[in-house]
Amino acid sequence: MELDPTRLLVMKLIQQRGTDLKNASLAIGRNAAYLHQYVTRGVPKVLPDDVREPLAVFLGVPVSELRAPEPEPPAPPPVEPPPLRRRPKGVLDGYAAVAELDVRASAGAGAMNEGIEEAKASWLFPEAVIRHEFRANPEQLRLITIDGDSMEPLLSSGDRIMVDTSQRIPVPPGIFVIWDGMGVVAKRVEHVPNSDPATVVIKSVNPAYETYQRSAEEVHMIGRVIWVAKRL
Repeated sequence: MELDPTRLLVMKLIQQRGTDLKNASLAIGRNAAYLHQYVTRGVPKVLPDDVREPLAVFLGVPVSELRAPEPEPPAPPPVEPPPLRRRPKGVLDGYAAVAELDVRASAGAGAMNEGIEEAKASWLFPEAVIRHEFRANPEQLRLITIDGDSMEPLLSSGDRIMVDTSQRIPVPPGIFVIWDGMGVVAKRVEHVPNSDPATVVIKSVNPAYETYQRSAEEVHMIGRVIWVAKRL
């Protein structure tokens, strides 16, 4: 076996004293093979205190020199690199695809759609824009087309809006795409402070449309609107 520093020191000191392992074992009150087994076979793995102290006296060294070296801390487990996000076919390096959903968010009285449907197309955006300007994950973004005039002049029918589906809490208030129980709509949503049960106010920008309230449980928040594309 490969000798550790403590065993090498014991051998060196015994040789310097002009004796051997057998006589050193007997001198400390152990059987003749004790130190031979310790050095060559690793038994015991570490000298106990009642052996280390008399052996240090016999060899003329401080007992601290015969202490076993501190074990090295275990190596940290290797850090697995994050899985690579598979780039959709046809997407160029440096760009990310944002799905456009096959549903129109009604900005009017409400479109009779039972929620968000499957993507019909994808738009490509520079990843740097998504990361730094939108501060979003492209996999959590969706594009939806506005239908109606209740959010005019802010949002007009035919506008495409980008929805961050990771943002579903109206704090701070903002424009959200929601399912309000009647349809998928784009509205300004505000939380009513200290309401119990939690209540939200749903507003239109167009004054021709009424403001109304719903309990938070009644409103399915699809996501916050963070960008809009308009035709001029």
